[in-house]
Amino acid sequence: MDLIKRYWKIGSLLSVTMCLLVACTISYKFNGASINYEKVKTISFQNFPNRSDAFVWGPMESMFNTALQDIYMRQTRLKQIRQGGDLELSGEIIKYDAYNKGVGSDGFSTMVELRMTVNVRFVNNTNHAEDFEQQFSSSREFDSKKQLSSVQEELVRQMVDEIADQIFNATVANW
Repeated sequence: MDLIKRYWKIGSLLSVTMCLLVACTISYKFNGASINYEKVKTISFQNFPNRSDAFVWGPMESMFNTALQDIYMRQTRLKQIRQGGDLELSGEIIKYDAYNKGVGSDGFSTMVELRMTVNVRFVNNTNHAEDFEQQFSSSREFDSKKQLSSVQEELVRQMVDEIADQIFNATVANW
């Protein structure tokens, strides 16, 4: 009789444990966004003009503006409106430069570093404590034997994507 009671207790405990394990679920979002969609429904973007002093590469401005808007459209449920969104992003591309990075034994440059910096103003109209103005930067290196024109588009695309990710994380990821 004691053996039956013992198996009964163990079976009951296992049954309860299994029920609890099945009933509990955990939800993860892998895009990193943590937005209260009951409060925040819209986002508006101002055009980020290229105000760099050193270089001006025509396609960079539209590449950046498109990449920034795309990351929010792909990874959130926010509706984009022209102005006055619950979240507002504005700013400008303030630096786009190339620097000699390394010098070989012959005295000539061996590597060139391409840098891009964007100044961002973020306004959260549902919680102004989260408002900020901040600069985000990215850089890429390339062999100085290559012409900038042959690597520029790919390197700028990489920097634009990295900066857009940084801005996204700073504004809606709340890590």
